[in-house]
Amino acid sequence: MKLLFVADPIESFKTYKDTTFAMMREAARRGHTLQVCEPRDLVWVRGSRVVARRCRTVILTGREQADWFAVVAEGEVALADTDAVLMRKDPPFDAEYIYATHLLQQAERDGARVFNKPSALRDHPEKLAILEFPEWIGPTLVTREAEAVRAFHAEHGDIILKPLDGMGGMGIFRVGPDGMNLGSIIETLTKDGSTTVMVQRFLPEIVHGDKRILIIGGVPVPFCLARIPQGSEVRGNLAAGGKGVAQPLSARDREIAETLGPLLAARGLLLIGLDVIGDCVTEINVTSPTCFQEIQQQTGFDVAAVFVDALEAAVAAHLSAP
Repeated sequence: MKLLFVADPIESFKTYKDTTFAMMREAARRGHTLQVCEPRDLVWVRGSRVVARRCRTVILTGREQADWFAVVAEGEVALADTDAVLMRKDPPFDAEYIYATHLLQQAERDGARVFNKPSALRDHPEKLAILEFPEWIGPTLVTREAEAVRAFHAEHGDIILKPLDGMGGMGIFRVGPDGMNLGSIIETLTKDGSTTVMVQRFLPEIVHGDKRILIIGGVPVPFCLARIPQGSEVRGNLAAGGKGVAQPLSARDREIAETLGPLLAARGLLLIGLDVIGDCVTEINVTSPTCFQEIQQQTGFDVAAVFVDALEAAVAAHLSAP
């Protein structure tokens, strides 16, 4: 197959842990052609198809440093002329990201096969997607009003505040019962009431890790990665210094994943990353879920192989559909 990865600049990949790289490595091992572009390369002109103006065909060199890939061709490629387009752009989930999903949806009209499905990406912003499943989440508030945040804090005492468009723990604050700096944090995150934020009751189970549960084709990977905060840090995100510990899914983890996974997969989400603290889902990650390599390195379970199996099956199903 010809696979087109729409991603951040591949020169920036940290190949020792990057999940998109793991996908590419497994796809190349199977003989698939790797093409890459950035969202800014997507172009549509009336009367034509959506194209990637600067599409690079790459091969992997076998090294995992700055020279891990080599470009063998470069030019314009219509997305519908590939076998699969993989949208792997990292957040922020901002206006430009949304515009990219509209271009990718137009490419679907041209006949392209896009994973995850562009409309499903738009319909499931990573922080807000949990609102559909209140029975699986802890106390949560979404607002831009300072008084609503203060009331939530007064009720729950220990809270987490976070922006809706970040990743890697960026911009997350904890405010304890003393309310220290709550006003300043509200002003900063809401930009004086102009930006909506999410507020959640602090879950003390974070000491055991913020678990990333991967779901591929509606089926949970049997191991999750518990990202455990270190030192005085409240965030377990690996990008914030958390320690990643792979472990088998608990009975509760599996219950959550087996309930939500098939439902979300039916909407066109081939790959999902649920974030679970204790018994509660805190986020549903669909843009560029990670942790493939950490799980494989610690358990031997080849997540990338399972993903490419699912991708190949999904493309075959598209091709055989009437």
